[in-house]
Amino acid sequence: MCLLMHDAEPLKPSNTGWLIADVVAETFAFGWSRTEMDAGLEALLADAQWQPYVVFPQEFVHEPGRAVQQLPPPAQQEGARRPLFILLDATWPEARKMFRKSPYLDRFPVLSLHPEQISRYQLRRSRRDDHFCTAEVAALCLDLAGAQRAAQTLETYLDIYTHHYLQAKHQLPPDWRSADHQQLQRLQNAP
Repeated sequence: MCLLMHDAEPLKPSNTGWLIADVVAETFAFGWSRTEMDAGLEALLADAQWQPYVVFPQEFVHEPGRAVQQLPPPAQQEGARRPLFILLDATWPEARKMFRKSPYLDRFPVLSLHPEQISRYQLRRSRRDDHFCTAEVAALCLDLAGAQRAAQTLETYLDIYTHHYLQAKHQLPPDWRSADHQQLQRLQNAP
């Protein structure tokens, strides 16, 4: 996973990008700038082991000729490039701006997800139920890449994080015996 984070996003208590880094060991995070590209991001995108995909809704891709990937990335094969999912970690208006104003991402295909479920994220809401938070998008990408256990772990971790956040907001203790806590423990202890 490669998180390209809008300037204040890492500081927001409702940000879910750090959950991804807790679950996916190979998570890279960079601050986004309209005027310059981070040297570490440039090196990562040039690394031959990765096939970068910009994960973004097709409806907002308006550039003629921009490749939109409808199918999942190729399965892991001996010698194949590993998928690197580039997630724009921001509010929806900020993410659209980042997508338009990051010409260095234009050379990579766009992976447009079409999940059947609606977003379960409760801490910040888009006006649309088909707009997902960053951790939900990452879980969908993990599932496409064949990492179902990591996807389930991230989804469960997000549910627990949301529960704890909302409980704290109302000055209530979390339910440590909840089904989500038990599910996360099972996923972490599985061989």
